[in-house]
Amino acid sequence: MHPSVLMSARDLEFLLYDWLDVTALTERERFADHSRETFDQVLRLCQDLAVTHFAPHNREGDLHEPTFDGERVSLLPAIGKALRAFIDAGMIGAAMDHGIGGMQLPHSVYTACMSWIYAANVGTASYALLTTGNANLLAAHGSPEQIDTYVRPMLDGRHFGTMALSEPQAGSSLADITTRAVPAEDGSYRVFGRKMWISGGDHELSDNIIHLVLARIPGAPEGTRGISLFIVPKFLPNPDGTPGERNDVALAGINHKMGWRGTVNTAPVFGDGNFTPGGQPGAIGYLVGEPNHGLAQMFTMMNEARIGVGLASTALGYTGYLKALDYARSRPQGRPLTARGGPQVPLVEHPDVRRMLLAQKSYAEGALALQLYCGRLIDEQRSAPTEPERTRASTLLRILTPIAKSWPSQWCLAANDLAIQVHGGAGYTRDYDVEQHYRDNRLNPIHEGTHGIQSLDLLGRQVTLDNGAALVALLETMAIATGAARATGDDELTAFADALDAATARLAATTAGLWREGNPETALANSAVYLEAFGHVVLSWIWLEQARVAHSLPTDTPARTAFAQGKRAAARYFFHWELPRTGPQFDLLASGDRTTLDLDPAWL
Repeated sequence: MHPSVLMSARDLEFLLYDWLDVTALTERERFADHSRETFDQVLRLCQDLAVTHFAPHNREGDLHEPTFDGERVSLLPAIGKALRAFIDAGMIGAAMDHGIGGMQLPHSVYTACMSWIYAANVGTASYALLTTGNANLLAAHGSPEQIDTYVRPMLDGRHFGTMALSEPQAGSSLADITTRAVPAEDGSYRVFGRKMWISGGDHELSDNIIHLVLARIPGAPEGTRGISLFIVPKFLPNPDGTPGERNDVALAGINHKMGWRGTVNTAPVFGDGNFTPGGQPGAIGYLVGEPNHGLAQMFTMMNEARIGVGLASTALGYTGYLKALDYARSRPQGRPLTARGGPQVPLVEHPDVRRMLLAQKSYAEGALALQLYCGRLIDEQRSAPTEPERTRASTLLRILTPIAKSWPSQWCLAANDLAIQVHGGAGYTRDYDVEQHYRDNRLNPIHEGTHGIQSLDLLGRQVTLDNGAALVALLETMAIATGAARATGDDELTAFADALDAATARLAATTAGLWREGNPETALANSAVYLEAFGHVVLSWIWLEQARVAHSLPTDTPARTAFAQGKRAAARYFFHWELPRTGPQFDLLASGDRTTLDLDPAWL
């Protein structure tokens, strides 16, 4: 059977079972209804959904974007059919609690499932990503009535969800939003304002669209401390939950992006008089939780979306790699440098092509391992037997979230760039998928916060909170990994462990040096460089772990030998070619360079 060019079932099996031991989770009460068999079944299900329903219209969705005629948004019909198949399979709430209709699947397994869907068609998959995130937020912060009214229909696919944060004048600077919510006599609010870049903001894929909207209540404190969160449905629900009167939510238009073209991206308007529910101006909204806690609540969805974007980036890099590998193995071109004649050889026989493929493999497989590790941390948060174990998992997930978002969106994009290069002249034509994967992935360094924003979060917040507790926990985890690698007795793994120990020591010293003076402006001036170096250290640890586990894999067949040696080769590449990048970066950070900080904008 020809291996899939979407995702590697064998790699997912290795990561889930050989490394992360997700089967052990079934011994815990939360996951007691599951087994290795149910995990395998749902993984095969999602592979089938990806191949049968999502991948076939990926190119068509790119070529035929959503349209808006001033009244309604029209989408490619195949998008709705694929999402219906996904919903009917129970995947919207696959990792959510049984009590609200979920499957209570471990998040690590759910992440592996979604890697298939994102690799097949990220533009269609995003509607599910947003709806699941919306439902998770309301399950965490909504009232029982709000859960019954909005979350359960989302799991059934009757409602879809959005997150409405950004505004035209504010962008990512949420302290500057101006959307307002005025209290009404019946306990609801009337919402007025304009949002921008809202994915899935209007369509006819579902009976209703549930917008989660950030807005200010009159008299609220300035800045982010004065933001509240509101449910603003497209249609007001009737007492029986069916869609009723149209709420005052309309579109100023839709945006056209270079990628994710199947995802309608909108500029919604709330309370502009397009519709007047009850004859009164304003879109009707319902407060979630307490006033002025909206941003903290929204971070439930935002953090999930950050990791989701990282997984989408990973999947796009991974499928691009598999397609480049397939092309390189099947395309004859050129001859070895020492050959004077004879037949052409496949592209994969040329060392520079192998270099590009190995780089892609190290980026894509490393990023996938990181995503599944983060999923395993979520499982520990929810089910670990002791409070210290749950706290430790939360602490590690907190510091890894900006890496899980930004590292794949930078380096799996680089993998897509190399996939185009492997295809040569064919790579930048629409006859091959890799040019679309590059365009789709280019959005992800911006989606859910740019690299710069993630780096400010990492260096300005995550490594300093609680006297650096998260960084200490991560460094301890890496030290455990290097000890385990040395215990194998393998000289190469020992050398990798030594290199990682040196890098983590450098990371700790650099972090302390940046904050020694306690001046945020100077400490954070080069935070993007810090993020990149930090990410490469994290991925070196991830690759050491994969190489250590691969060391013990059976090699009794050619296929098993090739898999294990492939992991070793990718780890070798990362330690020899990628980790050394961090040396000059740490040097730059330690020097306190002020080139960008002292730059007068007039000089640009």
